[in-house]
Amino acid sequence: MNLELYDQTKDGATTGELQLVQDLIAAAGKELKLKDDTEVSVTLMNNDDIQKINEQYRGVDRPTDVISFAMHDDDDDDLIVMDPEMAAEMPLNLGDIMISVDKVAEQAAFLQHSPERELGYLVVHGFLHLNGYDHLQPADEKTMFQLQRKILDDYGLEK
Repeated sequence: MNLELYDQTKDGATTGELQLVQDLIAAAGKELKLKDDTEVSVTLMNNDDIQKINEQYRGVDRPTDVISFAMHDDDDDDLIVMDPEMAAEMPLNLGDIMISVDKVAEQAAFLQHSPERELGYLVVHGFLHLNGYDHLQPADEKTMFQLQRKILDDYGLEK
């Protein structure tokens, strides 16, 4: 996986947090059998910044824990047609994941588990959304959450 990792937090993310994000993106990519040159970006930020993004793109004026912006979805309006050989050589860019570290701390305290577990959960959750997984229907939710739990458990971030 080619990961672009951005730290826009006020206090700065720890080396351990940054490594956790890198490791989990790699583990999730391996679990989904994605090509090694698959691209994704993750931005860690504070509540104020994610609230602005949530308002702008979702019309919800409050902070949220994670937002995923997939580069590819079922919308054919942005379809670009190119030579199949050229397309096969290009890396797949999944999109962007934005995570509020303030929400990580809040939710970890509320759920009574470690901030590492919460950060890991949000990284994997956002990553699965970029790969087309969702939880709007009960069957889809079961599939997504089982895969999410497997990735986290295999990494050692059990609940």
